[in-house]
Amino acid sequence: MQMPENYLETNKDAWNKRTAVHVDSTFYNVEAFLNGASSLNDTELALLGDISNKKVLHLQCHFGQDSLSLARLGAQVTGVDLSDAAIKKAKELNKTMALNATFICSDIYSLPQHLEEQFDIVFTSYGTVGWLPDLDTWGKIAAKFLKPEGKFVMVDFHPVVWMFDNEFTKFDYSYFNKEVIIDDTTGTYTDRNAAISYREISWNHSLSEILMGLISNGLTVKDFQEYSYSNYNCFAQMEATADNKFIIKPLADKAPLMYSIVATRNK
Repeated sequence: MQMPENYLETNKDAWNKRTAVHVDSTFYNVEAFLNGASSLNDTELALLGDISNKKVLHLQCHFGQDSLSLARLGAQVTGVDLSDAAIKKAKELNKTMALNATFICSDIYSLPQHLEEQFDIVFTSYGTVGWLPDLDTWGKIAAKFLKPEGKFVMVDFHPVVWMFDNEFTKFDYSYFNKEVIIDDTTGTYTDRNAAISYREISWNHSLSEILMGLISNGLTVKDFQEYSYSNYNCFAQMEATADNKFIIKPLADKAPLMYSIVATRNK
C-alpha cells in the first residue's frame, strides 16, 4: 500500500484546527471538567479497575481530559498526542488543576525516541487506530511500554462504523485495510458548522487486524467486548437511549458501535 509522505503533518494540522474548536465546545465542557467532572465513561473505568498509584501511558490523549481524569484517580499519567496545540492545552489544564501528569507531543511510532519508561497500564480510547497505517508497529509500541504482565486497555468505535458514508445511508468504504482514505473536511464532530477546513488521512482496520497487532507482539487478550451503543453523541443521526448511550438511528441496535480490548503483556 502506498503511504502518503505527508500524512503525519496533514493530520497534525487537522487536529490542531479541531483542538481550537474542541476546547470551547459543550461536547468537552472544559468548565465542568475544571469544576470536578470526570471525562471518563463507566466502560473504560470498569476495564481499567483500580489505578491508584499505577503508572499509566495514555496514547493519543487529545488535549488531556481523560489523562487528567486518570490523574485525579491517583494514577501517575503520561499522555501522548500528535497535535502540539492539544498538548499545549493539556499542559495548561494540568497546571491549572495542580496535577502532576506529563504530556509528550509525538506521533505513536516516534514515541520510543521521546520516552524510555515502562508502565503498569497502556490505555487508548475513542478514535485512535484509524489514524495509524501499520498496526503491527502499533502493537510493538504498546508492548514495549508495558511492564511484564502489565495491562493494555482499549475502547474504540467499531470498524463497522467507518464503512458508512457520513449520514449512514450506504457503505462507502471497505471493512478491511485496502486503501488510504483521504478526505477534505469542514467542521468537526463537536460542531459540524465550525468554520474550519482541513484534509485528513486515515485507514480502516478490521477487528482481526487490530487484535493480531497485539497478539503477534506478545500480548494475550483477556477480554474482548462489542457494544450496540456509543458513549458519545458524535456521529450523524444519533439518538439517546439512556444516559451517555447513543445509537445511530438508521442502524438502530443492529450493529456494533464500540468494542473494547483488555490484554496483558507476556513475561
